[in-house]
Amino acid sequence: MAVFTKLNDNDFTSILRLYDIGELVSFEGISEGVENTNYKLTTSKNTYILTIYEKRVRAEDLPFFMSLMVELNRVSFPCPEPIVDKNGVIINKINDKNFTIVSFLNGKWPKAIGNDEVIEAGKILAQLHKASRNFDLARENNMGSLFWLDTYSKVKDQAEEHFKDLKPAIEKGFELIKKWPRQLPSGVIHGDFFPDNVLFNGNKISGVIDFYMACNDSFAYEIAIVLNAWCFEKNYEFNITKAKLFLSSYNDIRPLDKAELEFLPVLCVGASLRFLSTRLYDFFNRKKDALVNVKDPREYIEKLKFHLQIKSHFEYGL
Repeated sequence: MAVFTKLNDNDFTSILRLYDIGELVSFEGISEGVENTNYKLTTSKNTYILTIYEKRVRAEDLPFFMSLMVELNRVSFPCPEPIVDKNGVIINKINDKNFTIVSFLNGKWPKAIGNDEVIEAGKILAQLHKASRNFDLARENNMGSLFWLDTYSKVKDQAEEHFKDLKPAIEKGFELIKKWPRQLPSGVIHGDFFPDNVLFNGNKISGVIDFYMACNDSFAYEIAIVLNAWCFEKNYEFNITKAKLFLSSYNDIRPLDKAELEFLPVLCVGASLRFLSTRLYDFFNRKKDALVNVKDPREYIEKLKFHLQIKSHFEYGL
C-alpha cells in the first residue's frame, strides 16, 4: 500500500455521495507498500479502505480481483468485502483513475514472525487454495518469468553497478528457471502472500488483504513465495524450523504431491527473482513526492543466493 494520488476532504465528500455508507468522519493515507494508493476511510457508519489503482494494476483486471473477493466472502474466507455504490457498481473513477472501497478488517500484520504465525499462515493459505480450485475465475499471471527478465533489464546496468554480487546470482537464477514446471496443481493464488497482507488478532489470523496480484498459477509457486517471505530471519538466514512448521500445517489441509515437492527448489528461485526484479526496479525509480516505503532489494539477493545452493526439497525441512 502507498499514497501516490493525494485526496482532500472535498474529494472524499464527493466520493461518499455515490455510496450509502455514511458521512465523512476522517481519512488517513497508508504508506506501506508500493503498488496502489490506499486510504483508511472512516464514516459515520463504519471504517473502510479506499484504493486508487496506479500504473501496475490494469483496469481490465479489476473485475477479476473484485469477483475473487466476493467469492471468498461467499465461502466465509476472511478477506475484505467489496462495497457496491447506490447503483450496484463496485469500480468507480476519480481523477481518471479507478478506485474501489472495501470493508476494513480489524487486526494487525505481525512485525515479528514466530512459530505460531507460520503455522497459521500455512493453514489459511491451504484453505485459500482449496477454495479457489472451485472458482470459475481466470486471470493469467502477467508477472511470470518474462516479466521478471524484462523488469530487470530496465535497471540491469544500475543494479549490477550498485550491488556488486548481483550479476552471477541473477544470471544463474534465470538459467535455472528454464526448468520451470508447467503441470502442477493450480488455481487462483493470492500472488503477494507476505506478512503485511495477513492480519492477526492475537495469534490467530483475522483476515487476508491486498488481492491485487491474484492470478491463476501453481499452488507450489505460492508456497515458494511464502517460504521466502515468512521463513527467513532479518539477517537473511533461512529458518528451517519455521519452514517445516509452515509446510506441515499447509500439508495437513492440502497435501502436496510428489511433483510439487520435487520442483520446490526451482520454484523458490523463481519466487526470489519475481520480487528481486520489482524491488530493483522500484529502488532505482523512486518517486520523490510519493508517500511510499521502497523495500531493500538486498533481502532478495541473499534469498536467491540461498536457494541456488538447494538440491532437494528435504533441505526445506520436509
